[in-house]
Parts: sequence; C-alpha cells; structure tokens
Amino acid sequence: MKNLAVALILFLFLHQKCFAGDGFIRTRGIHFMLNGSPFYANGFNAYWLMYVASDPSQRHKVATAFQQASSHGLTVARTWAFSDGGYKPLQYAPGSYNEQMFKGLDFVIAEARRYGIKLVLSLANNYESFGGKKQYVNWARSAGQYLTSDDDFFRNSVVKGYYKNHMRTILSRFNTFTGILYKNDPTIMAWELMNEPRCTSDPSGRTIQAWIMEMASYVKSIDRSHMLEAGLEGFYGQSSPQRMNLNPSFNVGTDFIANNRIPGIDFATVHSYPDQWLSSSNDENQLSFLNNWLNGHIQDAQYVLKKPLLLTEFGKSWKDPGFSPYQRDMLFNTVYYKIYVSAKRGGAAAGGLFWQLLTEGMDTFRDGYEIVLSDNSSTANVISQQARKLYQIRKIFARMRNLEMWKRARRAQRLARNRGKPNGK
Repeated sequence: MKNLAVALILFLFLHQKCFAGDGFIRTRGIHFMLNGSPFYANGFNAYWLMYVASDPSQRHKVATAFQQASSHGLTVARTWAFSDGGYKPLQYAPGSYNEQMFKGLDFVIAEARRYGIKLVLSLANNYESFGGKKQYVNWARSAGQYLTSDDDFFRNSVVKGYYKNHMRTILSRFNTFTGILYKNDPTIMAWELMNEPRCTSDPSGRTIQAWIMEMASYVKSIDRSHMLEAGLEGFYGQSSPQRMNLNPSFNVGTDFIANNRIPGIDFATVHSYPDQWLSSSNDENQLSFLNNWLNGHIQDAQYVLKKPLLLTEFGKSWKDPGFSPYQRDMLFNTVYYKIYVSAKRGGAAAGGLFWQLLTEGMDTFRDGYEIVLSDNSSTANVISQQARKLYQIRKIFARMRNLEMWKRARRAQRLARNRGKPNGK
C-alpha cells in the first residue's frame, strides 16, 4: 500500500482546491473527481434503456436494471441518446422528435438519479442500428445533396448541421420527470459524440480529426458543465506509428492519440473485443493481446495525453466456440486488475463498463455478451468484487482529504488565537 499512500498524498497537495460539491464529475489531470474525491467507474452498457422506457408498461425493467446494478456496486451506465428514423425513432426526421421516446429518456435519467448512477449518453451511431450515420446521409440525399458514401456524415455541411441540431436538442432538453435541463443535470457524467466513429474512406485520420474538433467545440459552446468524449475504440493512427503494432489488423480512420488530444475532449476511451478482433486466435493469444492493448492505452493516457482513460466497452460472448464461464471471468479479471493496479498507484485508468447488462425477461435483447446480475453467476461476483476494491480506494482518498482539511482548520485556529493574544507591550 506504500505506493498508494504516496500517490494519494501527492494528489492531495496538488489538488487541494478542486473540492466543488455540485455533483458533476470533472477531470483533474489524469483523474475523475466527484465532490472533491476521486471517482472510479465500475459500470455497464445498456443501450436499450430509452427504447424500453418509451413504453410505460415496460419501465419496471429499467428500474430493475438500475436497482440490481446499484446493489452490485455499479456506478455508471452508458446508453444511447439517439434513435434516428426507422422503428420507434427518437428523431423521425431532421429536427423532428417523438415526444414519447423522449419521455423514455427522461425516465432513464430520473431513475439513474434515484439509484445514484451516473450516465454516459451517446449522441449518434456509426452503424445502421438505430439509424446511425447512414440515416443522416439518407436524409441529406432526400434534401438534394449528392453524397456517395456514408462517411459523408463527417464531411457534408448539411449532414453536420442535422447532427449539431440533434446535439443541441438533447443538451437543451427539459426533463419532464425531474424538471432539470439535461445540460444542468449532474446525473449525466459525460456526452459521447458517437458510438465507435469510423471513417474507412480516409485512413489518414484527418477527416475524423477535423470532425471531432468541430463537434467538440460545438458541444462546449452549449454545455461547459459536462465532460465530453469522442466514443473511440482506441485504434492507434499515424500520430503514433510505434504503437500501431498493438492494433488488430485493420484501419478505421481514427487515431487514439491525435483524436484525444483535442482540447474539448476531456477523457480518452477504449473498447476491447479480442474475441471479435482476433476471432481465429485461441484464448491465450486473445488475453495476451488484451494485456498489451490495455497496458499501452493506460500508459499513453497517463504520460502522453495526461487525461483519464475509461474502458467503455469490453466483454466476451457465450457464442464463441468452446466458451466457458471461466474464460469470461478470466477476461473480466484481466480488465479489472489492470484498472485496479493503475488506480491504486494514482494512474490514469478510471474504470470499465462491460457490455452489456440485461434483466430478466429480455431474451430478445440477448447478443451473447449479456450479463444478468440476478443469475448470480461467477461473473456477477467478479463485477461486485471490483466495485468493492475501487470503493476502498475512494474511501482512502476521502479519509486522507478529510484529514488534510482538518489539519488546515487546526492550523487556522491556532493562527487566529495567536493573532488575538496581547503582544506584551
């Protein structure tokens, strides 16, 4: 514990003035801070929350998910704040919204608030599910724009205008359950520009870089209270050629270092799916890849980017050939151990969100990666253990901060008494 004590003492001296108590999570260097103490995210993905909550008769599933998550020590949920065109859309045409679906999102935020869970809200999808960039491009084509690729989402001014309007609409939404504007609600931890942005038509990375810069600036012009992240999977690009050997063997036009260096991006993200990215490799090789992948990103977040790192998606599918719960537990333990070791040393790894959480009676949402906490599986126990370990680190930080504040108060009292004494004349 010596390393932890030293790191914590240094941290406290460097950050004595960042004890705002307004409930917003913010960054200080390579750490998340909440009400003056470091914050670590042990959480989950549940993309379906708004979709399910849009039907009042199904809202109990959202409440159950948050209740079970909270009882297992989970503190952050990542979910979609988009559904563009198609079946049960949030946005059924550019700038036109389905109020019933919006009330579903209102309910999700209100329930998260009730259970003390922070939210990462993603604002668009790279893929066709729930519309994605393809829907935006099709809307622009219908308006007379000549577009040849779905990647024109990142380039065309009309499409970008549609997307900016969506961001402004979400950020400025008045929650019908809480009475709080989204941009003023500390239940929301961060905004995410897009789920896994990819622009394969420009492997140089320049298109995505320009898009993130423009959109980050736009979000910050509306909302300075919340953090923002880009939604990246973590693939290295041309700004760090020495790291590109860590990538799986494809290039999607993103750049972990350059994209996350953009000033409006408050923290870095990484995803990890060795079973998808190295599907022809055995479990041993996949875990070896995972170790190297996480080590590289944690180091670069700490020493190059100097920002926190959140592992916003990871998991292992029971559909994988030869799957066993032990293999999934090994992957979760590998991820959690990397986060814990970094955290206890005062490092940049700030938490992990597994894909995905479901509750009972949601069989149609099963994708192979789901975790149902009420099943009391060995993986659920692994998740709870990580929550307890990160909570202990946060408690130590809080105790040391309180001790330092007490010492400062005592010193101030002594100085005040000395000033009140006669000077002997």
